[in-house]
Amino acid sequence: MSEANDRAVETVEEDPHEGGFRAHTAITTERGGPRYGEFSEQVRLLMDTARYACPDDDLVDELIEHLTAVNERLAKVRIDEWHSPAGTRIDLPSRGNITLPPYEVVEVTETGVIADLVFRDFHLGGNNAAHGGHIAVAFDDIGGFASAVAVQHISRTAYLNVQYRSITPLNTTLRVHAWAERVEGRKVFIKGTMHDGDRLCAEMDALFIKLNPGQA
Repeated sequence: MSEANDRAVETVEEDPHEGGFRAHTAITTERGGPRYGEFSEQVRLLMDTARYACPDDDLVDELIEHLTAVNERLAKVRIDEWHSPAGTRIDLPSRGNITLPPYEVVEVTETGVIADLVFRDFHLGGNNAAHGGHIAVAFDDIGGFASAVAVQHISRTAYLNVQYRSITPLNTTLRVHAWAERVEGRKVFIKGTMHDGDRLCAEMDALFIKLNPGQA
């Protein structure tokens, strides 16, 4: 077994999956090694710089060669989602998940979550503003976090509505607050706000459903 796989397997027995999701026991600060955060940041930086880059033909050929080699090396250490560092590293922004806009949890209460989030160059929608789809993705993940806190269990998104109140800037620390407005059986009604200082950028209204045992 490779060193990468050795680091990925952290329990003797297979981690139990809760409703098709990763079990709480699989959350870690060590999977991927001590420099996994630096690796993730370099991938994010690549996404940022590629978003604005306009290379000439020669550079494109060279970059394709380099990126192909990198992808081939990464493919050799690819593992299943249950043991991947991405999404499990609670010590890293967005748990090390580079598909999410990076955020850091500031406070967790009995009913909600407060986080600081930054949309980077990669998340551009136009005119230095964040793309509305990325705003929804951020709300969905943080809203799901708030739902899990409120019912102490995994849930799935039933619906998520976003009201875009003003321009959401890039490369600016934004404050996101998501909380459970009410819980009705398995239904968790989540509200959320995204602020740039005192200015409201967007609001969320969502419903999450607490999963029964075995549900995916």
